[in-house]
Amino acid sequence: MGRYCSECDEWCSNSQFSSNQWRKGDGCSRCKSCVGGGINFQCGECYRQFNSQNELNMHMQVHRPRNVACPICGEQRFRSGANAVQHVESGYCTGCRGQDNARQQIYEFAQRQSGMQQFLTGTPMLTNGGHYDSIPDFPYQCRECAKSFRQMSQLLQHQDQKHNRYTHRIGY
Repeated sequence: MGRYCSECDEWCSNSQFSSNQWRKGDGCSRCKSCVGGGINFQCGECYRQFNSQNELNMHMQVHRPRNVACPICGEQRFRSGANAVQHVESGYCTGCRGQDNARQQIYEFAQRQSGMQQFLTGTPMLTNGGHYDSIPDFPYQCRECAKSFRQMSQLLQHQDQKHNRYTHRIGY
C-alpha cells in the first residue's frame, strides 16, 4: 500500500509517511523526507540518525555523564537531577524506603534548599481537621510557564525538555 508524495512525486510506501501526512489523503500527503526537508538529525557522539530534533534531544540524554548524586542517600550514578529524584520518588532509595516517605523526603529537602524554594507552590493545603497537610497536591511549579507538578522529577524533566534547563545538581 502506498501513494505518490505531493512534493517530490515519488511513489512511497505507507511507512514512508507520518500518520498525520497519511491521513491527508492522495495528492496532499508529503513523505517523511519532504516533511523534514530531507534533513536527518544526526548525533555528534555516535552518529545515529533521527527523524526530528526532538528525537535527537531525547537520545542525547544517553551520552550525559552519570555524575549526579541522589539528594537523600548520596549515591552518584544518575545522568540528571530528574533521574536522581525519580530514584527517590520510586521508593527504592536506601535513605527513605517507600513512595509515601520518599515524597515527603523530597518535599522537605526542597524546603531546606534555598535554590529550590522558588519551585515550591507555597502553603500546604488545609485538611478537614484544620491542620495543614505536609505536602500540597501539586507542590512544584515551573517559574517560566507556571505549570504545576505533583512530583519534583516531573518538574525537572519538564524544565530539561521544554526550557533547556539541564539539572546536574539538585538544590544548589
